[in-house]
Amino acid sequence: MPSRKQRRRRAKERRHEYEYVYVDETGREIEPPPEDEPERRRWRGKSNANGAKAKSGKPTGPLRQAKPPSWNRSFRRALLFLPLFFIVFSLVNKHSAIEVRFLSSLAYSALFVPLTYVMDRTAYRTYLRRSGQDPAAKR
Repeated sequence: MPSRKQRRRRAKERRHEYEYVYVDETGREIEPPPEDEPERRRWRGKSNANGAKAKSGKPTGPLRQAKPPSWNRSFRRALLFLPLFFIVFSLVNKHSAIEVRFLSSLAYSALFVPLTYVMDRTAYRTYLRRSGQDPAAKR
């Protein structure tokens, strides 16, 4: 048995549903064409008990193209993040020397390079698996 909330929602849908009236040349009302049924009946998506669209485990849109992993791209990202790391260390460690803040930023950027490479590699392998392509041969 539907809950009170579900009954209210259904009643509201019926209240706000409107119909098109088809009139012929003489002014008499005629039956609507069979393909012109209400929008919510035409919709073929899966829904749960609340009427919301059910989420499936797989994405429905097109796959986003992932580029093969590259060390150069990882180095460039680390160079872009180096000033950001320096700013964060400057805000957090206001009383330490500039050299210490710069070396800390450099160390974090150095650790950032392999991390981003591994993330790119994982994303690329996932893309290949989902698109059904074979991975490139190892050199």
